[in-house]
Amino acid sequence: MMAGGRSLEKIAATCIITLCLACLHVTSLKSQLFTRVGGLRYTTEPPISYKTLYFDQKIDHFGFLQDGTFKQRYLVADKHWHQPDGPVLFYTGNEGDITWFCNNTGFMWEIAGQLGAMLVFAEHRYYGESLPFGQESYSDSKHLNYLTSEQALADFAVLIENLKSTVPGAQNSPVIAIGGSYGGMLSAWFRMKYPNVVVGALAASAPIWQFPDMVPCGDFYKIVTQDFAKSGNNCDRNIRRSWKAINNVSSSASGLQWLSEEFSLCSPLKNKNDAVTFKSWLQETWVNLAMVDYPYEANFLQPLPRWPIQVVCKYLGFDSTVSDHQLLHGVAQAAKVYYNYTGSSPCLNTSQTATSSLGALGWFFQACTEMVMPMCTDGVQDMFEPEQWNFQAFSDECNSIFGVRPRADWAGTVYGGKKIGSHSNIIFSNGGLDPWSAGGVTSNITQSLVSILIPDGAHHLDLRYSNNLDPPSVRAARALELKYFQKWIRQAQKSTGTGSTISKKRKNSP
Repeated sequence: MMAGGRSLEKIAATCIITLCLACLHVTSLKSQLFTRVGGLRYTTEPPISYKTLYFDQKIDHFGFLQDGTFKQRYLVADKHWHQPDGPVLFYTGNEGDITWFCNNTGFMWEIAGQLGAMLVFAEHRYYGESLPFGQESYSDSKHLNYLTSEQALADFAVLIENLKSTVPGAQNSPVIAIGGSYGGMLSAWFRMKYPNVVVGALAASAPIWQFPDMVPCGDFYKIVTQDFAKSGNNCDRNIRRSWKAINNVSSSASGLQWLSEEFSLCSPLKNKNDAVTFKSWLQETWVNLAMVDYPYEANFLQPLPRWPIQVVCKYLGFDSTVSDHQLLHGVAQAAKVYYNYTGSSPCLNTSQTATSSLGALGWFFQACTEMVMPMCTDGVQDMFEPEQWNFQAFSDECNSIFGVRPRADWAGTVYGGKKIGSHSNIIFSNGGLDPWSAGGVTSNITQSLVSILIPDGAHHLDLRYSNNLDPPSVRAARALELKYFQKWIRQAQKSTGTGSTISKKRKNSP
């Protein structure tokens, strides 16, 4: 995701998904979630088992000249599935390796037994192993031309129709779409565009309104700042002051050397441009911490302690008399909480902020075409250096990198923007700590387009495995989501006349 007039090179160093999900600025969906490092699931989670399968997808669903196909990877777990006609929970894969999302979406694994559901995790085209042109997929914009959300949704629809026609007992199975971050956006859009294929959708931390003229461009960074402000005295104020301190210290060669050593950087800072990149890297570090401010130890973007922002802020409680060097010493210690909590990193890499399981280049292309997510900072209502949103500069940068220009209003046109009241059966869940909630649906639109707010939740906390340290708000959110799923399944089974068979089988199950 991109922000302001930042260059893609600068963004690459700061982005991670996305959110990411993400991220994530091709500032937007995972400004933030896009160069994640790690990506293994928390070690106390139960082992999972699934089959890895491949389906021949059309490269182009909407034209007739390109008739090539590619292998789309998908994962299936049917241990708890009640045949015939038991429900299917379908994860709409986002910008990364599908196994990573599978391992991090514990909510689906935990409710499969209660619902008698089959789990399917479908990989998004151009990510993981699902490459339409193999190793040539990223070779140029001509090959990247089929990387769109519309094509990905069509992939999901065709895959589900195939599963229903080829898997014995699945013909009348109701399907519910589930996704988080960009995957949550896809889940919501999937229900909107293909209501004949999915009976409902859970869109977790899905910023479907983070597009031009839908929400203020500065709200994202305001939420990041609020997270730090309430996690420690003077925490946000000292981060705001740190940018000038970096400018002061980096103005000399000795200062650049001191910063490089203080932050244990893998690549020493050598000039002013390096200092700019360094600040962008720090900015995305604070963004990512806001996204993954979970109440327990986790390894989503990086291995982190519980409530990591509170830990970070312990190093940033200075008063206004602190010197630049003292302040930046605290900032360095704070950054190492994110990058070296385990103590195993010999140095900090300013080209990485998140997990390599996410596809940075693919997301950049999507941000440079249809996923235009404006972001800005003012340095007053947020703790960052002022930077306006400059669409023309962003467009020029996209053109210089990919030879394409973004369509600023296309997402609003194709997916309805804020005029979505005619749709039904979509849950929009958002965490109060998650900056992506700024572009999310945070109030009910109709009785069946509902918002679930999780005040103590960060980025799609409700989709993660349950934990003894979960706040009551996320436990309640998951319970409510499950009730909606059960309601949608009953409605679908009633319409097809399969409900009684399923319920009898469940009663007889161990």
